Amino acid sequence: MRIVKLSGVFLVCACVVLINGCGPEQLRIQNAALSKRKAQLESELQVTRLKLQQLERQIAYAEALDGVEVKTLQERIAALQEDRAKKLELIASMQQQLLGGMPLPVELSIMLEEFAEREDMVTFDPDRGIMKFKSDLLFKSGSDEVLSAAVQAIKTLCKILNSEKGNKFDIIVAGHTDDQPIRYSRAKHPTNWHLSAHRAISVLNVMAGSNVAQKRMSVRGFGELRPIVPNEPGNKGNKQNRRVEIYIVPEGM
Repeated sequence: MRIVKLSGVFLVCACVVLINGCGPEQLRIQNAALSKRKAQLESELQVTRLKLQQLERQIAYAEALDGVEVKTLQERIAALQEDRAKKLELIASMQQQLLGGMPLPVELSIMLEEFAEREDMVTFDPDRGIMKFKSDLLFKSGSDEVLSAAVQAIKTLCKILNSEKGNKFDIIVAGHTDDQPIRYSRAKHPTNWHLSAHRAISVLNVMAGSNVAQKRMSVRGFGELRPIVPNEPGNKGNKQNRRVEIYIVPEGM
């Protein structure tokens, strides 16, 4: 596996996938079904939460109940808590599948792998469809301005995304930070949440300037809320959590 880093930030193309020759339309249908099931699970999860709240209120009056009834309530609560945990785990798994982390079509994967072999800044994991830019050249600390060295690498990636093999997919640009507080740019980026979103928008703007159709792209900002490794104690952060991820997804997702 080869890896690349830009400006203390990782650009990750976590790509949703075509398996055994499956095309973008089939994958879009598959993801639509996955989204529907995820929504159903979230609805069931809400019902479970309400049942738990009701049972917990009954437990509050346990003194008025005999031991058998208390034990029955406790068993029901334990079963609901287990059911809730399973649903949360399944929803998280579905969310990961919807946002990527699976192999791309073979032809597109080969193009990205060859790109990684040519670029010293880039590594590509074909088993997971993940492209990482690994230099300290994407942004200065606290800034959302993409530096020139990173711009060229992003433009090269855009040529692949605009190719015949890549242009059938949409793109989600997601920004992440570590937990270090904003110090010198609070007027523009009041919180890490703002900074992560603004950085994602800056990358999107570079891609738009490289003729990636704006209707194909969207942005997300997660701030410090989705670290991939623990931050150092005392809000000292971790450079691995400062990243911008690019997800290649079926059209219309």
